[in-house]
Amino acid sequence: MIEIEVKASVDDPKQMERAIIELGATPIGIETQTDTYYNAPYRDFGVTDEALRIRVQDGKSILTYKGPKMDSVSKTRKEVETEINDIVGMGQILSSLGFFPVATVSKKRKNFRIGDFTISLDEVRNLGNFLEVERSVKDPRNHQEKVESIFKFIAKLGLKRESTIRKSYLEMILDNNKIE
Repeated sequence: MIEIEVKASVDDPKQMERAIIELGATPIGIETQTDTYYNAPYRDFGVTDEALRIRVQDGKSILTYKGPKMDSVSKTRKEVETEINDIVGMGQILSSLGFFPVATVSKKRKNFRIGDFTISLDEVRNLGNFLEVERSVKDPRNHQEKVESIFKFIAKLGLKRESTIRKSYLEMILDNNKIE
């Protein structure tokens, strides 16, 4: 599966939520997510632009691999996920193979759906508020037109292409930790 995603910072989340609903999006739930990211002993995922995480959300745990970004304007990338039943055991397996935790990202996420888009308003601990608009495709060949459809959608919310952010929350947190 290819995840096509565009992210932007949001100054006023309540106003943005109203704008999303005014466009016809349906609220589909609120989630609390805690993502622990790992790095590999044999290559630096920060350099290769990959990610490996365990997400804990509403009592479920999911192991996710994200490949490198596929273009220069969005966060489009291959994504593979599998549910795990034993988070402690999974952590022990990763540690035994030399993987090590890098950082944890915690967020409260309000989700909406309109057409093929999933829209998320995220309140990320120690980072702020963000909008993410994503859709998934199986065939990466025409992903660029899907990226453009997301940019057209966010323009209706008053956001410019130039205001979007390609960095992941993990990258932003790691950047902030370097400064402090």
